Amino acid sequence: MDKDGASIPDEEWERFLRTAEAGGDDAPKEPSARARMVARRLREEPDRPTGWRTYQQQPARQRRFRGRHLAVLLGAAVLLVAALAGGRMIGWFGGDGDETPLAAESEQPGGPPATDAAALRPTRKEPFRGSPAARWDEGTAGIHMPAARATGWMSKEEVSRALADSRDFLAASSLDTGVLRGRYPHKAVAFINPQQPDVQSYLKTAFSEPSRKNDPLMLFSRFAKTKVRLVGDVVKTRGRITYREGERGAVEVTADVTFVYPVARADAGSDEVARTIVRREIVMSWDDPERVRTEQGTFSLVSYRADTTNGGCGPRTGYFVPEFGDERTDAPDGADVDPYDRSTSMDARMREAAGARCGTATRS
Repeated sequence: MDKDGASIPDEEWERFLRTAEAGGDDAPKEPSARARMVARRLREEPDRPTGWRTYQQQPARQRRFRGRHLAVLLGAAVLLVAALAGGRMIGWFGGDGDETPLAAESEQPGGPPATDAAALRPTRKEPFRGSPAARWDEGTAGIHMPAARATGWMSKEEVSRALADSRDFLAASSLDTGVLRGRYPHKAVAFINPQQPDVQSYLKTAFSEPSRKNDPLMLFSRFAKTKVRLVGDVVKTRGRITYREGERGAVEVTADVTFVYPVARADAGSDEVARTIVRREIVMSWDDPERVRTEQGTFSLVSYRADTTNGGCGPRTGYFVPEFGDERTDAPDGADVDPYDRSTSMDARMREAAGARCGTATRS
């Protein structure tokens, strides 16, 4: 943005950032999320002339109940995210009733989990019944942490701290009991670099005036306690954290984690259990304070996006709005999607959702 608040043309941004990469004196110091994404694209795909606005907002897709299938929302990222490297994991598949805990997901799985027990319905005593999440770990135990090594401007010990803080942010934003019940995520927000004006603007607007463009659910899991209550104290998780050296020697941490929330209506006496499933991919840059304006113990957001099953398909309210039983409104218009299939990258999910608002989840 210039001083009048007008948008700077993409060509000017690219010329400016190329100069910055070459070491010019006017290199940007504010960790603008927009600048980071354009710079990253120029560095990784220098021959592609695609403009910033191409990635600013992708069509949102929501999936809801359709017959015996569950519908979900595939939230579009406000910012561009890099594709994750492929891989294969052993020990993903399990038969009907198999409760053997799965090994940690250190690599991207080679396929979806088995569907043998999918017909079993959840209950208050067994809220993960019939779901692959029955074999997942709970809370942060389900998030695989890599070994630390000296990277960029950080020593091995500093990288270890950055990885732990990144995991703590996930806990504060998607596992904290108060936040899940609708409270403002103070602890999580405190991890985000206050020197990012575009991100701070998003955070301010998202909670006061939630919308498709400024949706707090892209980063935080929240339910309206007057309408929905969590079933039990356990949230099942599966995913991994990876890292690499990023822009200006930063340590760039990527979290790709799926969260499974069992919920029921808030009405007393309601025993029906449904599940809201959220897969988040968040890229966090732990910057060198000598090269980027930041504050100790905070990271700059590079990108963030979410793929949500049974989180509501209506106007953005700032809360997940799960459906129960035969509740549904519009007919889905997107492809069928397995919300437990972590072998599909988020980039592929976004491409599948392009042009569609609603899709159908094959299981809950």
